Amino acid sequence: MAQREEKRNLETIPVGSLGMIPLEGCRALGEKVDNYLVKWRTERESEHKESLAFAGYQRESYILKANVPRFGSGEAKGMILESVRGTDLYLLVDVANYSLTYSLCGHENHMSPDDHYQDLKRIIAAVGGKARRITVIMPYLYESRQHKRTARESLDCALALQEMVSMGVDNIITFDAHDPRVQNAIPLHGFETVQPIYQFVKGLLKHVTDLAIDSGHMMIISPDEGGMSRAIYMANVLGLDMGMFYKRRDYTRIINGRNPIVAHEFLGSSVEGKDMVIIDDMISSGESVLEVATALKERKARKIFICATFGLFTNGLEKFDRAYESGMIDRVLTTNLVYQTPELLKREWYIDCDMSKYIAYLIDTLNHDASISDLLDPNERIQRAVARYKAGEKID
Repeated sequence: MAQREEKRNLETIPVGSLGMIPLEGCRALGEKVDNYLVKWRTERESEHKESLAFAGYQRESYILKANVPRFGSGEAKGMILESVRGTDLYLLVDVANYSLTYSLCGHENHMSPDDHYQDLKRIIAAVGGKARRITVIMPYLYESRQHKRTARESLDCALALQEMVSMGVDNIITFDAHDPRVQNAIPLHGFETVQPIYQFVKGLLKHVTDLAIDSGHMMIISPDEGGMSRAIYMANVLGLDMGMFYKRRDYTRIINGRNPIVAHEFLGSSVEGKDMVIIDDMISSGESVLEVATALKERKARKIFICATFGLFTNGLEKFDRAYESGMIDRVLTTNLVYQTPELLKREWYIDCDMSKYIAYLIDTLNHDASISDLLDPNERIQRAVARYKAGEKID
């Protein structure tokens, strides 16, 4: 990747002076991204360094000071503590970070996705239209699971996108959107949904030594019909077969807001003796992927790896501990795009896929108004990593 960085043509004049505001829930990720940007821009040789258009190009940090103080009633306001006039501004927000709390009439209240989204709007409002361009990087797209209407119900994700755009947001970057078609709500504005498949492949190759990456020994599995395109892409890039499960639901009952799953039915060729890579957009409670893993083990699959962009683990980690101890699963890979508990990071079965370098590449390239097409299509990087793995080289 370092070689790619040297080859990137970033000699164009930046859109504006680069500024980044990671909201409190995204602070750790934002600081990692900032470290990469500072390093690259210090090393990058440019004949234009002294020109006015490149003023403020090299700085000790691109993070601008901002906060969202709260009143005792739980109400809040967004404050930006340094100038944003003319900046190319990137706002990072993790709406799934429930670890943050605030005082509400003397009670400790955990922040919900609604609270994080409201704080994002407060910061956008505080900018007051003075930035040259605003890009929101929202890895877990707010309300993305409420993306379509099947009864008399609200379309929350579409409303949120329209609201951000009406407040002056130019581009929205998200990762592995539950349904990318939700961008139809804002057809004239930038919307990118990025897949972390390269980071999953790299994580697997780095931590697992005995993989045979060919169609005779490995298979990609989609745990439901909604994730088919994700699994098809990964299978095609790696030259593997794929299979899928579909959920047979009981439509006569509703439990926890949805129809309960009766069974997982499998479509695909034999999985016997093969390593399985189950790929999904999120692990919420984890019930679905563990049921799929159980069904694959019953069909005599060898090792089982679960890859999910967002590891929410809403019902805790005990189920995964038991599944790992019983040999049902081998590893679980999720990204640091959402909050990870310290307990999760200590788990023997967990592989953390760091996305900070990738986000830094996106920000750096977009700030120069250069194309990000090669960043959005990781095929070449995946092929290179697999070739190195097969040649016995260490994956870093």
